[in-house]
Amino acid sequence: MGKSDPNRHPHPHLPTTESAVSAIRDLADEYRLGLTVTDDIGADRTSRRTSAGLFTVLDPDGSLPHEAFVELGGSPAVSVQLFPEDDAKITVDGVEFADVPRDAVPAFLRSVYGGLAHVKGRLFPPGEWLVVPLPGDETYKELIFRGALTPWLARIAR
Repeated sequence: MGKSDPNRHPHPHLPTTESAVSAIRDLADEYRLGLTVTDDIGADRTSRRTSAGLFTVLDPDGSLPHEAFVELGGSPAVSVQLFPEDDAKITVDGVEFADVPRDAVPAFLRSVYGGLAHVKGRLFPPGEWLVVPLPGDETYKELIFRGALTPWLARIAR
């Protein structure tokens, strides 16, 4: 397993989907993970542009929207969907984190693969939560649905 550099800025500015994919690729190399990337380019191809007309490639402002879906190999099962609007949806062993800022994706993944992410049970609200802490006191928490506790999630329970 790779080690995280504590001096690395937690949110390097990732202005494009392409730069975010590159940052994920670097992280996959560091942690020796397999990686597959699927790109959708053009207003008629990206998931949030369903109102785009047939064969409409550019947004009204003339930009070319780029969306990517990245799957990382290994355990836990992780996928990242990067949207043109500077956010992402990250799924970790079936637990979905929506609206993660694109700049936070590398730190989020580093927390998952670096052993900082954990499962915490709570009495109120009841349930088990996947907690992903990021540098700078930023934390993401999502409820793990009943019966969805995978072996990896069970191993990181506190």
